[in-house]
Amino acid sequence: MKLQEYQAKDILREYGVPVPSGKVCRTAAEARQAAEEMGGVVVIKAQVLVGGRGKAGGVKVAKSPEEAEKLAGQILGMDIKGLTVEEVLVEPGLDIQTEIYVGIVTDRGARKNAIIVSAAGGVDIEQVAEETPEKITKVWIDPELGLRDFQARQAGFGAGLPAPALKALPKVLKGLYDAYIANDANLVEINPLVVTGDGRVVAADAKMVIDDNALFRHPQFQAEEDTEIEDPFEAEAKKLGINYVRLGGDVGTIGNGAGLAMANLDEVKHAGGQPANFLDIGGGAKAEAVENSLRLILSDPNVKGVMINIFGGITRADEVAKGVVQAQKNLDIKVPLVVRLTGTNEAEGQAILSQATGIIPASGMAEAAKKIVEAVKGSNEH
Repeated sequence: MKLQEYQAKDILREYGVPVPSGKVCRTAAEARQAAEEMGGVVVIKAQVLVGGRGKAGGVKVAKSPEEAEKLAGQILGMDIKGLTVEEVLVEPGLDIQTEIYVGIVTDRGARKNAIIVSAAGGVDIEQVAEETPEKITKVWIDPELGLRDFQARQAGFGAGLPAPALKALPKVLKGLYDAYIANDANLVEINPLVVTGDGRVVAADAKMVIDDNALFRHPQFQAEEDTEIEDPFEAEAKKLGINYVRLGGDVGTIGNGAGLAMANLDEVKHAGGQPANFLDIGGGAKAEAVENSLRLILSDPNVKGVMINIFGGITRADEVAKGVVQAQKNLDIKVPLVVRLTGTNEAEGQAILSQATGIIPASGMAEAAKKIVEAVKGSNEH
């Protein structure tokens, strides 16, 4: 579960991480009042659960209450990557001299949590890792010992941070780590952690992702969960009990089991296509689940074709085939549909599909990916 910036900052404040005072506003008038209370320059920040808000025009600096009201009015209601901005966070402006990235993430390969620190703050960390990996320092935390002060200093020195940041970093990272552990997070980051002109170190932004499997221990998050501010497709998937992540491409994919569902994405990319989503219908899925999955995928207007790749173990191929045929009738599917079925009740499933029209069969995953990418490219050309 992703938290909004203001929610993450409220948590970090409890653990001693320095964050700006701020106020969440749902109207332009509220933003004006907040700016009047704060005085001076303020920052108006869209509260949506996606990155790239600044590039999309969702972060603005206002030099007066009147300008704050005007800019908040522009940001509220705007669309950022498919999400409508319902709230803005108004904070005092900061005299930013240096921007730093700090974060803690679960490293499953090392079976430890890792501190990540970079002097190249204010930029997507993925971009830094790809273009200038030498600017990133990673330090692993022993789960029995927890974060030690020397590790915080080690990360800061390795990243080449300026003196004020080096001095403040142990306290910041300790608070960050304590918040991460106490709230069952699998990611917490500050980007940027800024050094101001008067030498203060402040978390100008914050992001936190809570492990969904631990939500039963945190009723406060369940109470705050607001599906209106999530990705609408992912929110609908959650209601249907479908494991779905939207990826933004034009080739929809369905698999059973997380491993096969991820392999679908790799094969589509290898064939030259762009996956629109990750979707795992799980084991033992019935026809209704297959139809619901197709309905969900096809509700994304970017999707120009769908690849279904099922390896039947617990899942029966004939049930999947029934779901595909039902969906084709009920949803009036117009886009190309490639289906690869193998495993339990494979012959029965193939027989059901053979009686339907408009379904492109495939005998293997690579073949299915190739066929759907070619079909989507062909439809785009027309």
